[in-house]
Amino acid sequence: MRKILLLAPALMIAAPAFASDICTAHPKDQWMSKDQITTLATGKGYEVKGVKEENGCWEVKGMKDGARVEAYFDPVSGDLVKTK
Repeated sequence: MRKILLLAPALMIAAPAFASDICTAHPKDQWMSKDQITTLATGKGYEVKGVKEENGCWEVKGMKDGARVEAYFDPVSGDLVKTK
């Protein structure tokens, strides 16, 4: 039990670093527009409530299958890279 408690702070420190590594860095002039990513996400079944830049990705907040979701898309390829 004690080992788990000692490991917990290390995991909290490492977590923010992962968030910035989910999308590959691309020049802004190569990014899809907000309208394009909204259309893409809608086509994948998301009810889009908002889109913003987050850690080098497009973050789409909305609903899918009746649940709230935050979906992260690569800004150039449009690939879904993470959901939460």
